[in-house]
Amino acid sequence: MYEIIANPEDYQIDHLINGTSNANIELSKEERDKWADEIVNFSEKLTSLAKKSRELAKLLSSKEKISASAASLKTLKIQLFMINDSLTTAIEIADKLESDIVKK
Repeated sequence: MYEIIANPEDYQIDHLINGTSNANIELSKEERDKWADEIVNFSEKLTSLAKKSRELAKLLSSKEKISASAASLKTLKIQLFMINDSLTTAIEIADKLESDIVKK
């Protein structure tokens, strides 16, 4: 058996949890299946992102000439930094969640 010990304060979402019980409940098969499906969906999105990333890297490292205005280049860089920051945050949250699911 496993227990989820995620503290809402550690995720800065405690204001969303106000009024909920702290008593442990067993997750139903339906609830577990629902969240397992969501996690599969996350994985499929990451696979799609990986494919798009490889395609973009291949294009940028190719011998093809690429032109851009200064504004377009800056926009590209900002968007890539935003994607990187989002992925870094997602990995940090996933690591934290992984450590918050413990075998009893």
